[in-house]
Amino acid sequence: MCGVFGIRSVTRDVARLAYFGLFALQHRGQESAGIAVSDAGRLMVMRDMGLVSQVFTEQKLAGLHGDLAIGHTRYSTTGATHWANAQPLIHHGRARTVALGHNGNIVNATELRSELVEAGIKLGSTSDSELIAALIAHDEAPLEQAIANAMRRLVGAYSCVALAEGELVAFRDPLGFRPLCVGRIGDDWCVASESCALDLVGAAYERDVAPGEIVVIDESGELRVSDAAAHRPESALCIFEYFYLARPDSRLDAVEVHGARVRMGERLAAEAPAEADLVMPIPDSGTPAAIGFSRASGIPFSEGLIKNRYVGRTFIQPDQGLRQLGVKLKFNPLAEVRGQRIVAVDDSIVRGNTTKQIVQMLFDSGAAEVHIRISSPPVISQCYYGIDFADEDELIAANRTVEEIRQHIGATSLAYISLEGLQESILRPESAVCRACLTRKYPTAVPTGSATAKLKFEITPA
Repeated sequence: MCGVFGIRSVTRDVARLAYFGLFALQHRGQESAGIAVSDAGRLMVMRDMGLVSQVFTEQKLAGLHGDLAIGHTRYSTTGATHWANAQPLIHHGRARTVALGHNGNIVNATELRSELVEAGIKLGSTSDSELIAALIAHDEAPLEQAIANAMRRLVGAYSCVALAEGELVAFRDPLGFRPLCVGRIGDDWCVASESCALDLVGAAYERDVAPGEIVVIDESGELRVSDAAAHRPESALCIFEYFYLARPDSRLDAVEVHGARVRMGERLAAEAPAEADLVMPIPDSGTPAAIGFSRASGIPFSEGLIKNRYVGRTFIQPDQGLRQLGVKLKFNPLAEVRGQRIVAVDDSIVRGNTTKQIVQMLFDSGAAEVHIRISSPPVISQCYYGIDFADEDELIAANRTVEEIRQHIGATSLAYISLEGLQESILRPESAVCRACLTRKYPTAVPTGSATAKLKFEITPA
């Protein structure tokens, strides 16, 4: 998760454009937001806890002057939810000062942090993101080479934007776990986690930042590209992006997300048909697949559940108690479900809390049958690359059969799309994506024991 955005312009209000870019990426993180600007090489950052619209006002944006800006909206996977971990963060090093925003998760963060601390480098946060900034800030090689050197030491997922030495830099890990793309507004370059942010600010999509690539927008406004990693025939864009994380109006690796999700629903209807009166989505991420299921099955589509759009995504609330309360605040069934056999389509079942409560809501509202259809295979394993379900004990499908899950959530029937069906729906080969959460097959070495803990750096050694 997390959203990043960056832009360079001498004629446009870069802070305001960064604000709107982050607004388009709000779905990627709701804990904190921030914008850093560079004015003739002088860095200023403004960040705080809350949504983008809560952190920034007209007055605050007016105080952010410069021709370079980066922005970040956070969803935490390493480090607690507090101000010190909000981004963009600034790290002052021996060689340079770096402002950085990071989307992803560093697998070897524990080892890197120990090395930096032993070298006498002070860290002001407990997130893994500052480790990236520190590696770059303390490397006395030229900036681009310092970034390449840092990338060779990092293992895991990182799509980053940074400001240093009057330049805007974007770089992506060699497997490309998290998306990152480049756009252009007239003669001005910008970068964003997803293409939907380019659309909102009026930028034309140009290209993705390739895995292992460094993109620099220099003081003259020109864009140059270099490879920090040897070319690899395979990549590992997170498959969870396709069925849940990304906005449906974004394009991932040239594939429109909405279209992929509709195809998932069509495939699901073929693989797991149901005799029913209505197909309804569990909004919002289940809607495209429900449309596809309805089209393929011929069963009428209906909203069924009304969502309160002022409540955030329950999956990314950092506290389990808030997740459970959030479901009740978020959905309310319509009267038309009474007496009907319902097919309820969702993108995934991770912990099972939301689905169980929704099934009960529908039965309480008079539904005759509730058939749950899921447009992803069962999520059975941890993610070490930026999704907050690190403990398999939290995953309802890790050690249960589909029938056991059905009994737990109380549905009339339950079916998931096949892994093959999902793969065909996204129009990308198996070698182009990471499917570890669905298969337990990881593209990198992964940590064990306490090194997997989200709050591992919060505890001060005795």
